Amino acid sequence: MKDFFSYPFTKILGLYFAWWVFWALVQSTVIHRLGLKWELSLVDAFISNGLLAFACFATVMIYRYYQPGRHNLIYRFLYAIGITILFCVTFRIVMKSFLSYDNEYLLFLEKSMPVRFIVSLLVISFVTLLNWMWNNLQEQKEQERRRTDSEKYIKEAELARLRQQLQPHFLFNSLNSISALAGTKPDEARKMIQQLSDFLRGTLKRDEQQTVSLKEELEHLKLYLEIEKVRFGHRLNITVEVEPENLVATIPPLLMQPIVENAIKFGLYDTIGEVTISVFAHIKEQHLIIEVRNPFDSATLEANQGTGFGLSSIQRRLFLLYARNDLMTTEKKNKHFITTLKIPQK
Repeated sequence: MKDFFSYPFTKILGLYFAWWVFWALVQSTVIHRLGLKWELSLVDAFISNGLLAFACFATVMIYRYYQPGRHNLIYRFLYAIGITILFCVTFRIVMKSFLSYDNEYLLFLEKSMPVRFIVSLLVISFVTLLNWMWNNLQEQKEQERRRTDSEKYIKEAELARLRQQLQPHFLFNSLNSISALAGTKPDEARKMIQQLSDFLRGTLKRDEQQTVSLKEELEHLKLYLEIEKVRFGHRLNITVEVEPENLVATIPPLLMQPIVENAIKFGLYDTIGEVTISVFAHIKEQHLIIEVRNPFDSATLEANQGTGFGLSSIQRRLFLLYARNDLMTTEKKNKHFITTLKIPQK
């Protein structure tokens, strides 16, 4: 029932009824000026307009449940002619039944039937055309909605897959480090297990969020870095420079961890000394700018190529979220590998 009254034509039944009364009065006035009495003019106008209104309503309801194809417009035209003929025959029979005693009116009725046929055909054709246009518009909107929903679900599925791709080597290395510490430093091993548990729990929680504040992202990054510091000890130093007012900026979750992990890999794996990984963040022109810098050995192949593992997935995530390919850049400068993110802010 709710769907019935939500149909556009039934929503305006009150206005349509008022229009029917108005037009019936106008028609009765015209018929009266042609020489008929007011009583006959009113009966003629209200009955003819009532039957025509019923024919239009029936047309709307029929086309609601049956829609010929776009290329079968001839069916709609034949229907309009058929329903017009039916209207004229019905009206003629009804009026002859009610006013069979008035020869003057019966003569007027016969003479006016061609005009009535043309007018009713135009009205019913207009309603048919209007209904066809409306249903085409609704069909196009529905197809667009399905296409948009399909693209949305595909994008969400790909985003979920990318977010859930925690680098296996990080988990394996952490478990290997825990295994190595379990025999010699059990307290450190237990601490690392707890840290790994907190990190994975936070990762699962952030999988459900579209964006988080920079403060939340840095707190989650801190859990990851604590694990890495257990592995690398004093060799790993991290500096984070962010103004307090910029901590409320938003960022897709789990975006910084793969970038910092990439920096640690290329900054520490090929050296035995201390290495400092630097993270800078600031707002510029409605974008959150994040830079991650790490020293690198120019002889390392991956650094020479200017890409690291995980960066391609970050690039893909940013494109899916913002439809832009310029939100992540990498460069080598003064023996540092710099990864820069530009996150649009609302």
